[in-house]
Amino acid sequence: MAGTTTTFPVNGSDASGYLSASDSGTGSGILVLQEWWGLVPQIKGVCDRLAAEGFTALAPDLYHGEIAEHDEMDKAGELMTSLPPDRAARDMSAAIDYLLAHDSCSSDQVGIVGFCMGGMLTLMISALEGDRVAAAAPFYGAPLGDGGPDWSGLTAKVEGHFAGIDDFFPPDAIKALETELQGMGKDVTFTVYDTSGHGFTNEENPLGNYDETATTTAWAATLNLFRSSL
Repeated sequence: MAGTTTTFPVNGSDASGYLSASDSGTGSGILVLQEWWGLVPQIKGVCDRLAAEGFTALAPDLYHGEIAEHDEMDKAGELMTSLPPDRAARDMSAAIDYLLAHDSCSSDQVGIVGFCMGGMLTLMISALEGDRVAAAAPFYGAPLGDGGPDWSGLTAKVEGHFAGIDDFFPPDAIKALETELQGMGKDVTFTVYDTSGHGFTNEENPLGNYDETATTTAWAATLNLFRSSL
Protein backbone atom coordinates (compact mmCIF):
# COMPACT_ATOMS: atom_id res chain seq x y z
CA MET A 1 0.00 0.00 0.00
CA ALA A 2 1.10 3.57 -0.55
CA GLY A 3 2.16 5.66 2.42
CA THR A 4 1.88 9.34 3.20
CA THR A 5 4.14 12.22 4.06
CA THR A 6 4.03 13.02 7.75
CA THR A 7 5.63 15.47 10.17
CA PHE A 8 6.90 14.94 13.68
CA PRO A 9 8.38 17.22 16.36
CA VAL A 10 12.14 17.49 16.78
CA ASN A 11 13.64 19.63 19.52
CA GLY A 12 11.17 22.50 19.21
CA SER A 13 10.79 22.32 15.43
CA ASP A 14 9.39 19.85 12.92
CA ALA A 15 10.86 17.23 10.61
CA SER A 16 9.14 15.21 7.94
CA GLY A 17 9.16 11.66 6.68
CA TYR A 18 7.30 9.00 4.77
CA LEU A 19 5.05 6.64 6.75
CA SER A 20 3.55 3.45 5.39
CA ALA A 21 1.32 1.13 7.43
CA SER A 22 0.07 -2.37 6.73
CA ASP A 23 -3.42 -3.09 5.42
CA SER A 24 -4.31 -4.47 8.86
CA GLY A 25 -3.74 -1.01 10.29
CA THR A 26 -1.05 -2.00 12.78
CA GLY A 27 2.34 -3.62 12.72
CA SER A 28 5.75 -3.61 14.35
CA GLY A 29 7.66 -0.39 13.74
CA ILE A 30 10.56 -0.21 11.30
CA LEU A 31 12.75 2.86 10.77
CA VAL A 32 14.07 3.09 7.18
CA LEU A 33 17.20 5.17 6.59
CA GLN A 34 17.97 6.65 3.22
CA GLU A 35 20.91 6.29 0.87
CA TRP A 36 22.98 9.34 0.02
CA TRP A 37 20.43 10.27 -2.67
CA GLY A 38 17.93 11.39 -0.01
CA LEU A 39 14.31 10.46 0.65
CA VAL A 40 13.69 9.45 -2.96
CA PRO A 41 10.81 7.32 -4.33
CA GLN A 42 12.94 4.16 -4.12
CA ILE A 43 13.31 4.52 -0.34
CA LYS A 44 9.60 5.23 -0.04
CA GLY A 45 9.11 2.00 -1.96
CA VAL A 46 11.09 0.14 0.72
CA CYS A 47 8.61 1.46 3.29
CA ASP A 48 5.70 0.31 1.15
CA ARG A 49 7.22 -3.17 0.74
CA LEU A 50 7.66 -3.44 4.51
CA ALA A 51 4.05 -2.36 4.99
CA ALA A 52 2.97 -5.07 2.54
CA GLU A 53 4.76 -7.54 4.83
CA GLY A 54 2.76 -6.35 7.83
CA PHE A 55 5.06 -3.72 9.34
CA THR A 56 4.64 0.01 9.97
CA ALA A 57 7.59 1.76 8.33
CA LEU A 58 8.83 5.33 8.65
CA ALA A 59 11.63 6.93 6.62
CA PRO A 60 12.68 10.32 8.05
CA ASP A 61 13.80 12.95 5.55
CA LEU A 62 17.32 13.53 6.84
CA TYR A 63 18.16 16.06 4.10
CA HIS A 64 15.09 18.19 4.87
CA GLY A 65 13.74 18.26 1.33
CA GLU A 66 16.96 17.98 -0.66
CA ILE A 67 17.56 15.04 -3.00
CA ALA A 68 20.11 14.10 -5.64
CA GLU A 69 19.24 12.39 -8.90
CA HIS A 70 21.19 9.31 -9.94
CA ASP A 71 23.27 11.36 -12.39
CA GLU A 72 24.19 13.82 -9.60
CA MET A 73 26.73 11.80 -7.63
CA ASP A 74 28.71 14.92 -6.74
CA LYS A 75 25.57 16.46 -5.25
CA ALA A 76 24.78 13.24 -3.38
CA GLY A 77 28.27 13.21 -1.91
CA GLU A 78 27.96 16.85 -0.91
CA LEU A 79 24.58 16.27 0.74
CA MET A 80 25.98 13.33 2.68
CA THR A 81 29.18 15.01 3.86
CA SER A 82 27.37 18.23 4.81
CA LEU A 83 24.66 16.46 6.83
CA PRO A 84 25.12 17.69 10.42
CA PRO A 85 25.62 14.53 12.52
CA ASP A 86 23.90 16.02 15.57
CA ARG A 87 20.84 17.04 13.52
CA ALA A 88 20.66 13.61 11.92
CA ALA A 89 20.84 11.95 15.33
CA ARG A 90 18.06 14.19 16.67
CA ASP A 91 15.88 13.53 13.63
CA MET A 92 16.33 9.76 13.88
CA SER A 93 15.68 9.71 17.62
CA ALA A 94 12.56 11.83 17.19
CA ALA A 95 11.41 9.57 14.36
CA ILE A 96 11.67 6.60 16.73
CA ASP A 97 9.64 8.55 19.32
CA TYR A 98 7.00 9.30 16.71
CA LEU A 99 6.90 5.76 15.35
CA LEU A 100 6.57 4.09 18.74
CA ALA A 101 3.76 6.45 19.74
CA HIS A 102 1.87 6.10 16.46
CA ASP A 103 -1.47 4.29 16.48
CA SER A 104 -0.34 2.03 13.62
CA CYS A 105 2.75 0.80 15.50
CA SER A 106 2.14 -2.26 17.66
CA SER A 107 5.67 -2.77 19.03
CA ASP A 108 7.48 -1.17 21.97
CA GLN A 109 10.83 -1.41 20.17
CA VAL A 110 11.76 -0.71 16.57
CA GLY A 111 13.74 -2.42 13.88
CA ILE A 112 16.01 -0.34 11.66
CA VAL A 113 17.11 -0.91 8.08
CA GLY A 114 19.30 1.45 6.10
CA PHE A 115 21.29 1.51 2.91
CA CYS A 116 24.74 2.97 2.12
CA MET A 117 24.85 6.13 4.25
CA GLY A 118 21.72 4.80 5.90
CA GLY A 119 23.48 1.55 6.71
CA MET A 120 26.16 3.46 8.56
CA LEU A 121 23.49 5.49 10.37
CA THR A 122 21.58 2.29 11.22
CA LEU A 123 24.48 1.08 13.32
CA MET A 124 25.17 4.47 14.86
CA ILE A 125 21.60 5.20 15.95
CA SER A 126 21.19 1.62 17.20
CA ALA A 127 24.15 2.17 19.52
CA LEU A 128 22.81 5.54 20.64
CA GLU A 129 19.24 4.36 21.23
CA GLY A 130 20.07 1.19 23.16
CA ASP A 131 17.16 -1.09 23.99
CA ARG A 132 14.66 0.99 22.01
CA VAL A 133 16.09 -0.85 18.98
CA ALA A 134 15.46 -4.59 18.89
CA ALA A 135 16.98 -5.40 15.51
CA ALA A 136 19.13 -3.66 12.92
CA ALA A 137 19.85 -4.52 9.28
CA PRO A 138 22.54 -2.28 7.78
CA PHE A 139 23.11 -2.67 4.05
CA TYR A 140 26.55 -1.86 2.56
CA GLY A 141 27.36 0.90 5.04
CA ALA A 142 29.01 1.04 8.48
CA PRO A 143 31.00 3.49 10.62
CA LEU A 144 34.60 2.43 10.12
CA GLY A 145 37.81 3.54 11.77
CA ASP A 146 37.63 6.41 14.22
CA GLY A 147 34.11 7.41 13.12
CA GLY A 148 32.28 4.83 15.19
CA PRO A 149 29.92 5.50 18.11
CA ASP A 150 30.19 4.29 21.68
CA TRP A 151 29.32 0.66 21.01
CA SER A 152 28.55 -0.07 24.65
CA GLY A 153 24.93 0.99 24.08
CA LEU A 154 24.33 -1.48 21.26
CA THR A 155 21.85 -4.14 22.43
CA ALA A 156 20.04 -4.87 19.14
CA LYS A 157 20.45 -8.08 17.19
CA VAL A 158 22.35 -6.99 14.07
CA GLU A 159 22.39 -8.75 10.72
CA GLY A 160 24.20 -6.71 8.08
CA HIS A 161 24.51 -7.26 4.33
CA PHE A 162 27.59 -5.98 2.54
CA ALA A 163 29.15 -6.01 -0.91
CA GLY A 164 32.28 -7.97 -1.66
CA ILE A 165 33.25 -5.42 -4.32
CA ASP A 166 33.01 -2.06 -2.54
CA ASP A 167 35.52 0.78 -2.41
CA PHE A 168 33.24 2.80 -0.13
CA PHE A 169 33.04 0.16 2.62
CA PRO A 170 35.75 -2.44 1.94
CA PRO A 171 34.82 -5.99 2.99
CA ASP A 172 38.03 -6.50 4.99
CA ALA A 173 37.17 -3.47 7.13
CA ILE A 174 33.59 -4.69 7.49
CA LYS A 175 34.70 -8.09 8.74
CA ALA A 176 37.16 -6.44 11.12
CA LEU A 177 34.30 -4.42 12.62
CA GLU A 178 32.22 -7.58 12.94
CA THR A 179 35.06 -9.26 14.83
CA GLU A 180 35.46 -6.21 17.08
CA LEU A 181 31.76 -6.08 17.95
CA GLN A 182 31.52 -9.82 18.52
CA GLY A 183 34.51 -9.51 20.82
CA MET A 184 32.50 -7.01 22.86
CA GLY A 185 29.72 -9.58 23.23
CA LYS A 186 27.41 -7.99 20.67
CA ASP A 187 24.96 -10.12 18.66
CA VAL A 188 26.31 -9.10 15.27
CA THR A 189 26.57 -11.00 11.99
CA PHE A 190 27.79 -9.39 8.77
CA THR A 191 27.24 -11.29 5.52
CA VAL A 192 29.46 -10.31 2.60
CA TYR A 193 28.15 -11.09 -0.89
CA ASP A 194 31.44 -11.72 -2.62
CA THR A 195 30.43 -11.04 -6.22
CA SER A 196 28.09 -8.11 -5.52
CA GLY A 197 28.91 -4.42 -5.75
CA HIS A 198 27.91 -1.44 -3.62
CA GLY A 199 24.20 -0.68 -3.82
CA PHE A 200 23.28 -4.20 -4.93
CA THR A 201 19.71 -4.10 -3.55
CA ASN A 202 18.67 -0.83 -5.23
CA GLU A 203 16.38 -2.02 -8.02
CA GLU A 204 16.74 1.32 -9.82
CA ASN A 205 20.38 0.31 -10.37
CA PRO A 206 22.03 3.74 -10.11
CA LEU A 207 25.54 2.28 -9.86
CA GLY A 208 24.99 -0.65 -12.22
CA ASN A 209 25.33 -3.17 -9.40
CA TYR A 210 21.79 -4.44 -8.85
CA ASP A 211 21.93 -8.14 -7.95
CA GLU A 212 18.53 -9.79 -7.86
CA THR A 213 19.76 -13.06 -6.35
CA ALA A 214 21.66 -11.36 -3.50
CA THR A 215 18.74 -8.98 -2.95
CA THR A 216 16.28 -11.85 -2.58
CA THR A 217 18.52 -13.54 -0.02
CA ALA A 218 19.24 -10.38 1.97
CA TRP A 219 15.63 -9.17 1.96
CA ALA A 220 14.31 -12.55 3.17
CA ALA A 221 16.88 -12.56 5.98
CA THR A 222 15.91 -9.02 6.98
CA LEU A 223 12.21 -9.81 7.13
CA ASN A 224 12.96 -12.90 9.22
CA LEU A 225 15.13 -10.80 11.56
CA PHE A 226 12.36 -8.29 12.13
CA ARG A 227 9.65 -10.92 12.54
CA SER A 228 11.67 -12.87 15.07
CA SER A 229 12.87 -9.85 17.05
CA LEU A 230 9.84 -7.57 17.26
